[in-house]
Order: sequence, then structure tokens, then C-alpha cells
Amino acid sequence: MASRTPTVPYKPKKGEIPTDPGVYRFRDAEGRVLYVGKAKNLRSRLSNYFAPLHTLHERTRRMVTTATSVEWTVVASDVEALQLEYMWIQEYSPRFNVRYKDDKSYPFLALTLADEAPRVIVTRNRRIPGAKYFGPYPKVWAVHDTIDLMIRVFPIRTCSDASYKRAMSTGRPCFPGQIGRCGGPCSMTVTIEQHRTVVDDFIAFMSGRDQRFTRELTGRMREASAAMDYESAARYRDKLQAIDAVLSKSALVLAAHTDADLFGIAEDELAATVQHFVVRGGRVRGVHASVVEKEIDIAGAELVDQVLQRAYGAASAADIPRTVLVPTLPDDATELELWLQERRGKRVSVQVAQRGRKAELMKTATLNAQQALILHKSRRSSDYVARTRALTDLQEALGLAEAPLRIECFDVSHLGGTNVVASMVVFEDGLPRKDQYRSFGVAETTDDTDSMYQVLRRRLAHLRRDESDEDPVARRRFAYPPQLLVVDGGAPQVAAAARALADAGHPEIALCGIAKRLEEVWLPGEDFPVILPRTSEALYLLQRLRDEAHRFAIRHQRSRRRRDIATVLAEVPGLGEARIKRLLRHFGSVAALKRATPDDIAELPGIGPTLAAAVHGHLAGQDRAR
Repeated sequence: MASRTPTVPYKPKKGEIPTDPGVYRFRDAEGRVLYVGKAKNLRSRLSNYFAPLHTLHERTRRMVTTATSVEWTVVASDVEALQLEYMWIQEYSPRFNVRYKDDKSYPFLALTLADEAPRVIVTRNRRIPGAKYFGPYPKVWAVHDTIDLMIRVFPIRTCSDASYKRAMSTGRPCFPGQIGRCGGPCSMTVTIEQHRTVVDDFIAFMSGRDQRFTRELTGRMREASAAMDYESAARYRDKLQAIDAVLSKSALVLAAHTDADLFGIAEDELAATVQHFVVRGGRVRGVHASVVEKEIDIAGAELVDQVLQRAYGAASAADIPRTVLVPTLPDDATELELWLQERRGKRVSVQVAQRGRKAELMKTATLNAQQALILHKSRRSSDYVARTRALTDLQEALGLAEAPLRIECFDVSHLGGTNVVASMVVFEDGLPRKDQYRSFGVAETTDDTDSMYQVLRRRLAHLRRDESDEDPVARRRFAYPPQLLVVDGGAPQVAAAARALADAGHPEIALCGIAKRLEEVWLPGEDFPVILPRTSEALYLLQRLRDEAHRFAIRHQRSRRRRDIATVLAEVPGLGEARIKRLLRHFGSVAALKRATPDDIAELPGIGPTLAAAVHGHLAGQDRAR
């Protein structure tokens, strides 16, 4: 619960914080680092944290009230601040900095460069010492197909370590070598040094320098053909076909000379998903997917900054491209470019993809990120262990006597104050019961809180203390009383719901509200909200309830709007179903159509002045009749 004090007691005195660039750390009472940040002007940046507590974002407020001290280190430049921030985040893993989870669902093609004779394998393990990775690939079979084609051009070892050791000790080729599937030294056809050269060529090819190999093989094929060495020419031809087959799996999306990394990002208040497209030689060579979990308020440009630090903090010079494409430029884009340039040894440009094929590829990456975010949230909600933990966490956070096995969530939706509807969605054991969803129309209301009160009174009227007297139809419609009511909104909506529970004589039903802007959980009668941790399964469950109720309310409102306009307009002579649909698509509601002039209506194809006048007159006559 937030403190009523203006700020925290450890706020530095006026003038103590320097105005130089630097890095700051918040610590708790045990000395643990809670948060690390950088600033071009330390005094200006830190003053944001020491503003009156009630003005801070809830998650930021939780960080500064958990901390007991703040310290800072001045550096010579903004680039040094960037470097020091990254180093300290890696060293301390602060709980309030964003955290990343790699998506391990995709397999990689890996070369075990630490081995005496490196081999090519398919793996999901990103921790093989000294390995060089390519991908990931959406499907396992795609990696195997790539390997099958590539070893025709670059005969690299594919056998296991045991087979390799046995072959090298006995002098007999490994089994894959005997059947032409292994090109390592264990096949007894090349030396370790020769094999290492082939491995280097393979890496160069997969890193984007494919045109050089295509030109070289084409030249050798022509030379062999001119010398009438048709057997060698056929081998070169087969290798060229293998290269073409590999390249066809990676479509040319940008100009052939383009080396770039592109980051598509989707986010909500608690998490973000990142799709990192690796483009080399104009082709997408791999996609790196990760999930970012937030603790304090971070979004947009600041999130992009953190994503780029994480992507390139431990990268080698060869893995940093000439161009980095992002959805939004970070505030310190210039410093990031200099930092990347130092690591790469060459110029690096951080840009926003605004038009052309780069913008189209950014749309694709962003769409993939949006789908990944939906999948990330749905996986958590569908997992039994996660659902059980969510209900237990919710019980503890709200102080309930038992876990809320049945939860009902209500949302009110309207269109500019008209067409007010509400929805009720039901979750049992953490899963939706769509057969028990209900929708409500609200004929007359003063505001959202009055609408919420009306809807809850109507729902609660169906609860009976003596179920033996209850109408069986009503019992089927509202099978059980909920252990928890959730409303979409903050303190005003919760107060209206609490009044409905009291007036209906059901104080035993627990109540809370979830406010979308800050993801705050409000309880009746409390001055401050409950702030659930970003990793809380309970918060994910409440979010899903709220989003489902909102979706269902909007769906009902649209259906009702279409039905209302169709019913009213069907009474107009000469206005058939096709023209009614056209009016519905164009105006959207009866209210909007009533505000239109006959000339506005006549502009629609197929309506005409006479029919437009009839529609306008019919609607005006309805108003006079009322």
C-alpha cells in the first residue's frame, strides 16, 4: 500500500546529485541492488523517482518504497554510462529491471567449434561451449533439410563424438563416413586442417557471403566443362543446385547487399515479446524470439534501448550488422550507435523502418511478436499448475478465506453514452465457462457506476438463500453464487458494486476491481490499490477475466447495434436487406443515421434522393411519435 508521505526518507538533499552523466543503483535494507539505470543528467533523472509518491506509476512507487538507499557513479560520457549500466545489470540481475526469457521452442543449427573436428548438429541447447549457432528454424525438419543440402557443398562431420573417437583410433571410417554422410577426418578422406577450412567456408556461407561461393562454383564448373572434365563439372553443378535449394528456403526480402537486424516488439503493461530477424545478404537467416517481463513502468523507446543492450551486450563483432532496424528510436540512439560501433569496429546505424520492403518486414516481425505475446499469456492461463497458483495467489492477495473457484467479471460498454450494454463472464477453476456468459442491456442510466450497480442488482436477484424454492430455469442460468466478483474499473466502479452487494444482501461475496491503465487491483473501502507483482499468476488471471469481459461486451454491443438499425430501417418502403447493410456499414448506429441529412444519406450508392428522404422522414417521425 502506498505511503501518504510526500516522498521516501532517503531522498538526497538538494544539490547533492550531480548533473553529469552516470549510472545509479537503488538498494534495499540488505544491500541488494533492486534497480540499475543510466542518465545523461543524474539530477534530472533521479528527481523523477523522488516526486510525491501519489504521482508515481504504481510499479515505480513499489520500487522506490522497497528501496532504502540510492547511489550513483559519474562517468565521462553517455556511452560509458551505457556500458556501465549493461555491466551492472549483468552482474546484479536486479529484480526491478526487465527480465528476458529466450523462446526455446525453435531448434538451431549449431557447429561445435570447440571440438578438434567440428560437427554440425540440430539442437535447442544454446549453451554448448564454443558453438556457433544459426537459426532458429520454425521446424526441425527444416534444419535437417538444410544440413542435408549443405553437406553436399561443404562436407562437414556429422557423426557423434563416440563414432569420431572410435574411427580416429582404429583407422576405420565412421558409419556415416562409409555411406557418404560424414565429411570429417573420421571419413579418412581429409585432414583435420582441411576439414577446418571447409567449416570456415560453411560459416561464411551461412553468415551471408553466399554470392562468393556461387560465383566460385560457377567458374569452376565452366572451367571443367571447357576442359571436357564433365564428371567434375557435374559435381559442381550438383553443388550449385544444392546452394540454390538452400537459398530458396530463405526468401530475398531486402536488397541483396543488405546486412541488418530487425526487431519487432509487442507489449502490454506487464510483458513484451521480441522477434529479432537476422537478415544477411538480403535474406532472413534466423529469428530469435524472447519474452521481456516488466517490473516498473517501461515502454516504447526505453524498452527498445533495453532490448538492444541485451541483444548486443555479449555479441561478437561479426554478429553486429551495419544496420539495426527498430520500431521506435531510443532517446539515446546516438550513444547506442557509438557503443555498437566500438564493439563492431565499423559504423553502425540504428534506424526506424519507415517505408518500402524494410517497413513491410517490420510489419511481419511485429505481427509475429503480437502472436507470441498472445501465446505467452494463453500458455500461462491454460497450464494447470499456473491456474492453481493463480487462484492461491489471488486468495492471499485479496485476503479471502478460500480460493475463488468461481469468478464472475462484469464490464460496461457504451457508444458515446448510448447503446449501453454490459457483460458477465464466468471462470471456474481458472478456465472460462462460455456457456454461462451473459449480456445485459441498460435502458436508462446516468453513468458507468450507475450502469454497474443496475447490472449487478439484476444478476444478484437470481441468487436465493433457499435453493429449494428457486426456479429451475433460473438455477440453470445462474448455477452457483460466485466466490469473487471482479469489475472492470477502479475505486468508483468497485464502490458501486459494493453498494449493489450490500443492497442485495450478499456481503459474503468477495469483490475487487482491476483498472486497466496501471493494472491496479482495487478493494472496496480502500484508499490505495493492491499492486500484484508482474510475475504474479493472479494478475494474469485477472487480466484475462477483464479482457474477456470487455471482448464479450463489445461483441454484444455491435450485435445489438446491427439488430436495432435493421429493425428500424426494415419499415421503410423500398429499403431492402442489401441497402440496410450498406447503411449499417456506413453510419454504424441509428443515432448516427438520425443526425445525417437527406443529402448525406443520398451519397451512398444505390440510395438516391427519394429513398434518402424516406429514410430521414421515417426516423424523424419516430422521434415525434415518442
